[in-house]
Amino acid sequence: MRQRHKPWADTFLQENNHLVVPQAQQYKGRWKELFGNNNPVHVEIGTGKGQFLVGMAQQHPDINFIGIELAKSIVVTAAQKVLDAEHKNILLLNENAADFREIFADGEIACIYLNFSDPWPKNRHAKRRLTYQSFLEQYQEVLASKGEIIFKTDNRGLFEYSLVSFSQFGMLLNEVNLDLHAIDDPLNVMTEYEEKFSAKGQPIYRCRAFFPGT
Repeated sequence: MRQRHKPWADTFLQENNHLVVPQAQQYKGRWKELFGNNNPVHVEIGTGKGQFLVGMAQQHPDINFIGIELAKSIVVTAAQKVLDAEHKNILLLNENAADFREIFADGEIACIYLNFSDPWPKNRHAKRRLTYQSFLEQYQEVLASKGEIIFKTDNRGLFEYSLVSFSQFGMLLNEVNLDLHAIDDPLNVMTEYEEKFSAKGQPIYRCRAFFPGT
């Protein structure tokens, strides 16, 4: 979906650089210092308009959350939502998450959320999927011991591909759910896309995966 240009976005980001952190690479290995506590750090890749992140931060005040969003026009919307909620355990990055290892140190992250990622359905685009092997290699390095990846999607093809990708990489699965909303998980925080797809009657898929020995 094409995003509407926001000419005021650059000024907004400059005025709120305490929330949308510029030059994120300089904080590699120091994110807990920036939060000012020793709480675990969770990261959402592709945070969108911020509904999931704000909901999780409210539900888990003892966890630090970082949302990564490439589109400037979207990250300012997420930032405004965080400001309105007045949560102090959220930071946002207007970054390309092509290489996590440039932003996070080994073992610095406790959990990674992949919510409704672009499925890139064509075979020639498989390397762009966030559950492709090259991304899993990065996640493995930055995840702490017992850290996990929580993956949600409405796309059955991407879900099946991801389960195979996780398995072939040697990961283990804590959960494979083919209809998340049927179990009525009280701790599930929905994204904007999740609400939209669920309202249409589409099943939501979720899995939790971790690397053995970490």
